[in-house]
Amino acid sequence: MELFRIKKDIPFMSYGRITTAISLITFLLAIFFLYSKGLNYGVDFTGGTVMEVHYPQAANIDGIRKAIDGIGLKDATVQNFGTSSDVLIRLPLKKDLSIAQLSETVTKALQATDASAEVRRVESVGSQVGDELYSNGGLALLLVCAGIMAYLAIRFEWRFAVAAIIANMHDVVIILGFFAFFQWEFNLTVLAAVLAVLGYSVNESVVVFDRVRENFRKMRKANVVQVIDNAITRTISRTIITHTMTQTMVGSMLLFGGQVLHNFALALTIGILFGIYSSVLVACPIAMWLGVSRANLIGDIDKKDSDKKSANKEGAEATP
Repeated sequence: MELFRIKKDIPFMSYGRITTAISLITFLLAIFFLYSKGLNYGVDFTGGTVMEVHYPQAANIDGIRKAIDGIGLKDATVQNFGTSSDVLIRLPLKKDLSIAQLSETVTKALQATDASAEVRRVESVGSQVGDELYSNGGLALLLVCAGIMAYLAIRFEWRFAVAAIIANMHDVVIILGFFAFFQWEFNLTVLAAVLAVLGYSVNESVVVFDRVRENFRKMRKANVVQVIDNAITRTISRTIITHTMTQTMVGSMLLFGGQVLHNFALALTIGILFGIYSSVLVACPIAMWLGVSRANLIGDIDKKDSDKKSANKEGAEATP
C-alpha cells in the first residue's frame, strides 16, 4: 500500500555527513546531561512507600493528587488499582520522616478531603529492591541489544548489524538524555517504553535493509549510494503510514492517558520521532561507510537467485 510514489530517487546519502554530524552532536549532548544531571529515578528504583487506599465510591484521582501535593509530596504517583474505587499511591523516600509518620501524614490529608478514605495497605519498597530492578533493567537492555545484533548479523551481514545497533543505541541515549535534561521521572514504565523503542526502531531498519539487499540483486549496474537512495525512497510511503498510525495511538495516550501513562507515552513519542531519523539517516550512512557492497552479499543474493531458478525449472518440468 502506498499513499504516493516518488519517481525520482531522493539523494539521502549526499546528506549523510550532515545528518550524522547532527546525530553525533545530539548524542554527545544527551551523554553530557546524563553525566551532569543524571536521571530522576522513580520509587521503583530508589525505594519508597506504597499505600493502597479504598473509597466506597469511584475515587477522585485529581483530588487525591492535589491533597498529596498540598503536603509537599509532589513526586508521589497516584493511580487506580484494580477498580475505580481503589487507589495505589507511591511515595518517595523522605529522610526526615519514617514510614509510619509518612503514611500517617498522607492518611490525614486524604481523610481531610474525603472522610470515607480507608487505608488498607502500607508497604515499604527498600533500596535493595530498587537496586535489583536497576541492575535487571540494565541487563535487559544489554540482552535486547545483543539479540538484535545477532539477528541482523544472521539475516543480513555484520555491517548492517553494527549500523543498526549504533542507530538504535542513538535513539535510547537520546531518550534518556531528554529525561535527564528535563528531570522527568524515570520508572519501570519508561524503561518498558525504551525497550519497545528498540524493537520498533530495528523493525524500521530491517525494512530499509531488506530493500537495500533486494536492490543489490535488481540494480546490478548501480553503485552503493544509488542502491541505498532508491531503497529509502521506495519505503518512504510505508514509513509515513506506519509512523503516523503509531504516533496517533501514542499521542492519544500522551493526551488522554493521565499521569500514569504520560512519561511512558512521552518516551515512545521521542523514540518514534528519532527512530525514523536514525533508521534512514544514521543506520544507512554508517552501513555505507563500513563498506557494505554487493560483494558482501553476493553469496546470499546468488543463492536466492539460484534457488528461484531451480524452483521455476522444476515447475516447468512438472507441467505436462
